[in-house]
Amino acid sequence: MLVQVQFRERDDAITDAQRDAYAHTGAAAERAGLRVEHGGEVMHNQPEIGGTEGIGVLVALAVLVVTLGSLVAAGMTMLTALIGVGAGMAGLFALSGVVGLTSTAPILALMLGLAVGIDYSLFITSRYRQHVRDGLALDDAAGRALGTAGSAVLFAGGTVVIALAGLALVGIPFLTVMGLAAAGTVAVAVLVAVTLLPALLGFAGRRVLPRRAGRPRRQRREPGGFRWARRVIRLRVPLLLVGVLGLGALALPALDMRLALPDASTAPVGSPTRDANDLITEGFGPGFTGRLALVVSTDSAAATTAAVAEASDRLAGTPDLLAVTPPNLSGDGRTALLGVLPKTGPTDPATETLVHEVRDRARSVAGADIALTGQTAVGIDVSSKLSSALPTYLLLVVGLSVLLLAVVFRSILVPVKAALGFLLTVGATFGLTTLVFQEGHLAGLVGLDTPGPLVSFLPILLIGILFGLAMDYEVFLVSRMREDFVHGDPPTRATVNGMGHGARVVTAAALIMTAVFAGFVLLDDPVIKSMGFALAIGVAIDAFVVRMTLVPAVMSLLGRAAWWLPRWLDRALPDVDLEGANLRRHLDETAAEPELAGATPR
Repeated sequence: MLVQVQFRERDDAITDAQRDAYAHTGAAAERAGLRVEHGGEVMHNQPEIGGTEGIGVLVALAVLVVTLGSLVAAGMTMLTALIGVGAGMAGLFALSGVVGLTSTAPILALMLGLAVGIDYSLFITSRYRQHVRDGLALDDAAGRALGTAGSAVLFAGGTVVIALAGLALVGIPFLTVMGLAAAGTVAVAVLVAVTLLPALLGFAGRRVLPRRAGRPRRQRREPGGFRWARRVIRLRVPLLLVGVLGLGALALPALDMRLALPDASTAPVGSPTRDANDLITEGFGPGFTGRLALVVSTDSAAATTAAVAEASDRLAGTPDLLAVTPPNLSGDGRTALLGVLPKTGPTDPATETLVHEVRDRARSVAGADIALTGQTAVGIDVSSKLSSALPTYLLLVVGLSVLLLAVVFRSILVPVKAALGFLLTVGATFGLTTLVFQEGHLAGLVGLDTPGPLVSFLPILLIGILFGLAMDYEVFLVSRMREDFVHGDPPTRATVNGMGHGARVVTAAALIMTAVFAGFVLLDDPVIKSMGFALAIGVAIDAFVVRMTLVPAVMSLLGRAAWWLPRWLDRALPDVDLEGANLRRHLDETAAEPELAGATPR
């Protein structure tokens, strides 16, 4: 027996007391030996943040300790990130009184704010330690770290904020809220990294260096980044072929990617909504869990009655249509509500075809306003709109990356190479996520109960986030290559130096981000689980395969051509000076002035 319960208020207005009272209805039937399950939107469990996400934070802290070799430096970097994400989340929840937040928005904001907060603090701390080792005064070291690595952090954070805020262009309110919430948290994390962290570095002084830093070494082995770069350059052609073809193969499952808003059939096993959904499907068929609502409205009760009869006749014989229920009339009789029951489930492709067919047939009824709605129809409409917006958004992001990197690196081929690498990352990430969450391969490893279509906003959200993170690693590695090339190093040596000085920090940053995102895979909610998985896989692929393998291989092949820029374009582009070359030149000239003033003329 299926009993429908209709609340007077909207779903977001239902109180916990009302929800609890609803969950306890049918107690007498249960005592009589009957099974009673409660489903519907009001019983959807909101994803909650618990201790499982802390595993990623602990892994990140361990990576920081190993990378920096100092508990003071690791703890200070983590503390700065936690303060930033805490401030961002506090501001987000403060705004929740005037702005409606989806249940996913705070978790996405936490996920991103924590990951980028740790990474950005790591970049600045690493540069500070380098300047201290070079013998600079502590205040000067902090200032130069902020003027160089801090500028890169501002650029990287700005690209993430722009990409996330750009989700508002899609025109879907809940996606706009998610994008702006995450963008705000990232902005706060950047602000804390470039203000609070330098102050803490000033207090910490030389304690951010490992204890062994002051001990003399008889022989120091060359850092692994230099050795890796030389190995990649030596095997650049086969590595390029294997990398590109391999990522292309991983992207193939994305050709069959299906998008939909999640329904109760993919909820965690044992949850109230899943149990109720399974009972309904078993007893009445999958279509009962995704019923549609056909609204018919005219200027008079008589016209509405006639329009309902005509619409029912036109819908008769529609493929995959199980039944049309008798109409429920409004008080004045001018509006009628009909239930439309599909034969297939809410996320089945046949249901999407049915929705379009019903709308086409009902549209031909003259003299009436007819609309098809319901959670299933809304999900289909949202997925369709997101699918249509995806190519435009991808083109916008790729175009933005080419423009920004052309300004930063004064080059044509470097931005094009970066954009193509980003496309490889996105394609492979989509393919692997489809393989696991839609096709169900290795689903047990991520704790997924029931495979199904990917949540409709995941691809466009993933593009926006991975774009910013990919540009982050690109800037950190390639900016050092450009700096050495401009100062006279041959292209190959500049490539090796860029990788040698940046590989350790980029490796640590990627491991930290991957760990933080992977921590959210442990949540039961399949939407959050898929987001954490896709971001963790995307960061790992982009950092270790694209940026640290394909980038040096391509840069060594291009040689001097990588840094070619037409003169007219060089004059037109603004000079961003991301790595602080002008700052170092100014400081060198300032340091040289006293020596020149005290020199004895010949």
